[in-house]
Amino acid sequence: VLSLCCEACKKVIFHVPSELEADTLVGRVDLKECLQSAEFISSSDGNFKVLEDGSVYTTSALSLSAEKKTFTILLKDIQEQVQKKIHVALVKEEEKTPKTRHARDTVLKRTKRRWGPIPSVMIENSLGPFPLQIQQVQSDTAQNYTIYYSASGPGIDQDPKGLFYIERETGNIFATRAVDREQYPSFQIICFATTPDGYSPEVPLVHTIRIEDDNDNAPYFTQDLFEFCVPENSRPGVVVGKVIAEDRDEPYTLHTTLKYRIVSQTPPITPAFSLHGDTGVISVLLPQLDRELVPSYTLLVEVRDMAGQPFGLCTTGTVVIKIEDTNDNAPSFKQLQYETRVEENRVNVEILRVSVVDLDEPGSPGSGAVYEILRGNDDQAFEITTDKSTNEGILCVVKGLDYETAKQRILVIGVNNEAPYLLAPHSQQLSQSTSSVTVHVLDVDEGPVFKPCLLRLDVKECEDIGTAIGRFVAEDPETGNSEGIRYRIPPGQCNWINIDDRSGEVRTVRVLDRDIGEMRRGQCNVTVLAIDRNGKTGTGTIQVCIVPGNKNIPRITQTDYIMCRDRKPICLTAQDGDEAPYSAPFVYRITDRELASMWKLTPHDDNSWYLSPKSDIPYGIYEIPVSVIDNGGKIGENTVRVNLCDCVTPTECDGRSRQLAGGNVTLGLWAILAMILGSLLLLLILITICGCCGAGVMHRQVTDDCANHNLIISNTEAPGEEVMDHNIIPLQNTCDQGGYGVKTGEQQTFEMVKGRGHTLESVKGAGHQTLGSVKEGGGQPMMDTCRYSYSEWHNFTHPRLGEKVHLCRQDEEQKHSEDYLLSYNYEGKGSLAGSVGCCSDQHEEEALDFLDQLEPKFRTLAETCIKR
Repeated sequence: VLSLCCEACKKVIFHVPSELEADTLVGRVDLKECLQSAEFISSSDGNFKVLEDGSVYTTSALSLSAEKKTFTILLKDIQEQVQKKIHVALVKEEEKTPKTRHARDTVLKRTKRRWGPIPSVMIENSLGPFPLQIQQVQSDTAQNYTIYYSASGPGIDQDPKGLFYIERETGNIFATRAVDREQYPSFQIICFATTPDGYSPEVPLVHTIRIEDDNDNAPYFTQDLFEFCVPENSRPGVVVGKVIAEDRDEPYTLHTTLKYRIVSQTPPITPAFSLHGDTGVISVLLPQLDRELVPSYTLLVEVRDMAGQPFGLCTTGTVVIKIEDTNDNAPSFKQLQYETRVEENRVNVEILRVSVVDLDEPGSPGSGAVYEILRGNDDQAFEITTDKSTNEGILCVVKGLDYETAKQRILVIGVNNEAPYLLAPHSQQLSQSTSSVTVHVLDVDEGPVFKPCLLRLDVKECEDIGTAIGRFVAEDPETGNSEGIRYRIPPGQCNWINIDDRSGEVRTVRVLDRDIGEMRRGQCNVTVLAIDRNGKTGTGTIQVCIVPGNKNIPRITQTDYIMCRDRKPICLTAQDGDEAPYSAPFVYRITDRELASMWKLTPHDDNSWYLSPKSDIPYGIYEIPVSVIDNGGKIGENTVRVNLCDCVTPTECDGRSRQLAGGNVTLGLWAILAMILGSLLLLLILITICGCCGAGVMHRQVTDDCANHNLIISNTEAPGEEVMDHNIIPLQNTCDQGGYGVKTGEQQTFEMVKGRGHTLESVKGAGHQTLGSVKEGGGQPMMDTCRYSYSEWHNFTHPRLGEKVHLCRQDEEQKHSEDYLLSYNYEGKGSLAGSVGCCSDQHEEEALDFLDQLEPKFRTLAETCIKR
């Protein structure tokens, strides 16, 4: 690459190929001529980087699409606050036309260039003489030009400065002093070849100077002291540990090839360990490592470089190996027989200490003694523990001994270690060490003794005061009987019971009930004293436990019910405050025979039974006596009130239930007034209907051509306000919904003709009986289902008027009384054609054959009206 360096801060032009690869040297710019001390150097184009010596390199592959490419090098002196720019232009080189070589042309020969020598080598810690020539660089262009050589980089103008220099005219590279390879293993310097006018015929050369290692560092161990542990009696070959050494010389050479060996062993007995020469791993060599004989070993080890050759450098280190204890020595008693004494009835008292011999390490699980009583302690009266500080066995009496029962006790005790016993190599299994202890019991005058010392007495709940619940007596150990012993209960305890001072009989002094605050726990412990003739005392405990009793009777939680026409069974549920077994399951019975023939009970679960009628019984209110028997046989009498109502939902019978349950009532002034108004209104309605319908029967006749007048055009009348209250008696007085009366002989008949509105059949309320249901009760059927007799009308209206009076009595604002007298607006004159429908008499109804001869349009209209 041809490079051209211009003067300071002037434009620099480089002639380069059209294709540049990454990290390609473009040229060199003299930065110091532009700015002497440039602390910051940057390029405006990221495709190029500028080194401190002014060398310009490409950062990525670059293709010059145009003939010229420019960028700027920015130089800054932060301290002087000076900033300068150098403009760089890249010009594409002209491609040379290849020249055809003729046969007679001279053949060019390839020659070796001296501008790229092999890397230089300098011996570490060289003795000189200095300056010491280590290499020479020369350019082949020196044959045509005057070439000056220069260099920069570490060791020249960078730390360590002045270590190397290059002669300007010859290109010889010299070293000025010795170099330590461990500090500077190699140097990379950049060499330049320029003409006196600044022209660079050669690309700057990166030359490497490698420092050849000298074995000037001895190996060293990574630790001053290595400590390892190994269990005693370990087998040969068991790895104990590994020693590690390092060498600062050049890796993978003889200077860092290390060898290990054991120099000496303390104590100087048979070698117990081996050391691997290459890896430094220490292993067990001696098959019998006994901690009791040698607790630890100290090894002096050596590491040497040069693969362990005598002329290599070496270092020594110390290794301490501790032998860990194992339980290979069984404990043994110092004495085979022991003898001691103890007074009878003494408790929790130490009577003897025993000791053992164990060769294992003190304080370790292998020497910790664990004592046990092997024989002679069937009643668990003795206990032996270990004193951790002395490793002795402590024998104690935990239950009082009785001289009268046994004057002497013989125990056999054994000992083991906390850790399991490990059999050492070439040794035999040892049996457990045992020792016998003879305990002499001393006689002592003692007080009475309760047998048993704790007596549990169960008392049923709510027992009568003074009920005998048991006896609690004590005996004199000396005589074996209870003569002369008095009993009493010390004060300050729960006062549920007392005890007879002579016989020891226990009786209740209160009614024991678990629902009382202090008795909720259901248990009380009472301490009783027994005193003999000599004043000696003994104590015992009575545990009084309250057993749940059958004190509560079962009761049905809900007794009022409403049963509608579907007669769905009623679920009766009872509760009992007692606990099992005096509560559920319950048994239900109907005690009244007459009601038992009408109603039945079927079980549902332990607490509930179903109540349902046996047959189609009349509507009404039934009070059914039901007895509930709990599991303890206690009977609870209950009365279940069932309102069997002709309804769909129970809410429809709420009003009637209140009416029947009212009992004796006193009518007020407004109630009496409402009854009078209701009677007058009823009389007026009867007179009006009888007069109108009677006249209609006598004078109405049906003509033959009545078919021509059945369908006529009439004025449209707006409907009146529809009253939805079921408590108001609907009265129909229009022509197509009216009625008439007929009187024949001594019997007066009132007929009400059905219409499209609310009729006597369609008016049904909660608990009311309709006129249709009254008619079905008896009597001969009428010729037309639209007509009813006066007695039926009376039976229908009388209970409704009574209910209305009852509502008027309960309503303080007298709103119900306002429903009797209603005013209606005039709705227009009726049709001149008269009424159409069922307002005609019996004969008129029979002359309706013309309806069967209607035209198709009228038939469609008639069918539509019938469907509605």
